Amino acid sequence: MTYDGLYDDEQALGMGPSAQGCLHAIIMLLVLGVLAGFTAIVHSAWQQTRGTTETPATPVPLSPYFTDEVLYWSGRIQHWSKIYHLDPYLVATVMQIESCGNPRAVSHAGASGLFQVMPYHFAADEDPFNPDTNARRGLTFLREMWRRADGDVAKTLAAYNGGPAQLRRAADAWPWETQRYVRWGTGIYDDARAGRTDTPTLQSWLHAGGARLCAHAREVLGLRRNPTLLPTESR
Repeated sequence: MTYDGLYDDEQALGMGPSAQGCLHAIIMLLVLGVLAGFTAIVHSAWQQTRGTTETPATPVPLSPYFTDEVLYWSGRIQHWSKIYHLDPYLVATVMQIESCGNPRAVSHAGASGLFQVMPYHFAADEDPFNPDTNARRGLTFLREMWRRADGDVAKTLAAYNGGPAQLRRAADAWPWETQRYVRWGTGIYDDARAGRTDTPTLQSWLHAGGARLCAHAREVLGLRRNPTLLPTESR
């Protein structure tokens, strides 16, 4: 309805100039009030949407069970876990035993980055040492293995380490390296999920060569030169 229409209606009702003036003023105040209220509602809704988009909820921190080099990536681990629909403790466990958080790590077999992804998983123009790129390739594969394993963590880790063929084999038929990988991975994962403060499985991994891996990670990340865990320490 236009204002011209309102004026025509008022004159048709036989209102005098004075009454019409008062009514006009009242109507204008009402219209302005409605517009102001509507503007406030729209602005409030926009602010809420804007806040939701730009200010995500603070993620629950990872268990301090993991080494400092892995906890360095805590925020990214939470972010990647949401993107690839994975348990952040599983993501942290894989990072722990694959690279100890060293984005420049390279294995003798040629695997690289935080999640030790083989070269054939990358496109020609991709940087395997870019943390997000490495996570995309590594965690996409991890998610697929988790799906095929029906959420069985041991089988998921076996497939991540030894390939999808391990899903069709009995655990005692896995290669020795894969069996050891799964033993460390499931132990670290279970202890971290349980909120343990002692680290028997993590200590075993560190003594088996993980400490050297973490020392390299500390250097690359620029963390204080301090052993991750000494043999006599517990977290």
